[in-house]
Amino acid sequence: MQRRTFLTGTALGTALMALPAVAQAMGTAPAGRPAISVDSLAALQSAINSAAPGAVITLANGTYTVPNDEPINVKGKHGTHTQPITVIAQSRGGVILRGQRSFVFADSDNVTISGFSFRQSTTLEIPANCAKIRLTRNDFQLADVEGLHWVMVRADHSKVDRNHFHGKSTLGIFLGIEGSGSEGMAQQVQVFKNYFSDHTFAGANGGEPIRLGVSGRALTSARAVVELNLFERANGDPEAISVKSSANTIRYNTIRDSLGGIVLRHGNGSTVDSNWIVNGQEGVRIYGNDHKVVNNYMAGLSGRALVVGSGSARDHVPGESVEARRGNDAADRVVIAHNTLLNNASGLSGETRAHEPRDVVIADNLLVGRSGDLVAMGATVRFTWQSNILFGAAANGNIPAGTFTRTDPKLVTGSDGMARLSASSPAIGAATLKQPAVPLDIEGNARGTSRDIGCDEYATAAPVYRPLTPADVGPNAP
Repeated sequence: MQRRTFLTGTALGTALMALPAVAQAMGTAPAGRPAISVDSLAALQSAINSAAPGAVITLANGTYTVPNDEPINVKGKHGTHTQPITVIAQSRGGVILRGQRSFVFADSDNVTISGFSFRQSTTLEIPANCAKIRLTRNDFQLADVEGLHWVMVRADHSKVDRNHFHGKSTLGIFLGIEGSGSEGMAQQVQVFKNYFSDHTFAGANGGEPIRLGVSGRALTSARAVVELNLFERANGDPEAISVKSSANTIRYNTIRDSLGGIVLRHGNGSTVDSNWIVNGQEGVRIYGNDHKVVNNYMAGLSGRALVVGSGSARDHVPGESVEARRGNDAADRVVIAHNTLLNNASGLSGETRAHEPRDVVIADNLLVGRSGDLVAMGATVRFTWQSNILFGAAANGNIPAGTFTRTDPKLVTGSDGMARLSASSPAIGAATLKQPAVPLDIEGNARGTSRDIGCDEYATAAPVYRPLTPADVGPNAP
């Protein structure tokens, strides 16, 4: 795997660039769109009230205290996919909104909010009676109030991209995605290129950067995509990305120097693909059924790198009690393939609840460690183990004999600190899992018909993806 310019010439990069245009740093309107410049909250509200599709409303830089009884209302406003209604700061971060509330949405769609610094003391809500709301290039540092959730998205097809969430020391999440009623989930929400940093809550849990659902919504498919986000010093919870709904995709994220990892806590049928989790504590933890966990790189973690969870229940089912739904659902029919676990305190491990995981495939993974056991599973039923590579001073643990090879994978460490296969690695061409297909590696290189063990497919071509840095995400991201 070689480094190259981030997303250059890729299909995903092209798709992201093709998202509806947002006025840039000085709030200028794209050609053909009506431009409205305002310098007061009263004028801003008037402009929003009269805005038609394609309008770009620019608020002059400054600090504005929004009156408690007069929030900025976005009600009954309907842009279109190609002509959203855009409300933008004159320059990114140049408009600071203080007070209890800022924007209050109702019965609106295709509205974009861009470039603001939010400093409120209550949650910014995107309610379920809206759709296609976009929050982009904003800075979120709301009041550091115990239990305050900063942003809650309940609207279908919304986008949260290129924002910075940072600076919280109390209970409460940065970004939540839920839906209507007690079981609904917003559909197909996209969360990408955001920077989540510096949550220092010292409690046992409750400070997730992203919480995708809650236990009561676990069986509802959300089909959200959380990708290309960076998490640094995310120490508010053992779960940096907490998934409590079904059919979601978590990919191409980087979690660095953080307590939290990626946890499929509730729900079924999600994919965790091509994430870097390094120099923190927790890695990936799995509960629920029919997940796919592939191409992930977990290195230098002081806690558990990869956990195949046992359950207080075999499965969560419709109609169960609230208390039962909060329990753990054993991991069944999960595919764990092409992951690299490198020098973690704990490698691949299990748990000891009443219901053991069943029918799990563990194939083509690379496990390297200096101490302890590389594999420490609890009770399992009908596990399929094949073509894994183990190496290092760490003991094999209880991985079944004949399902692995102990050999030096001949890794080389790049300038970014990530270890990759060298040209002489015995992992090259040694993978055997045929279904489900894993056509790409962690950096977007095609695996072809002769696939390599671990997250890295050895290639001389430049990679499509790489571990993220602050320059790749947040308000000034490409």
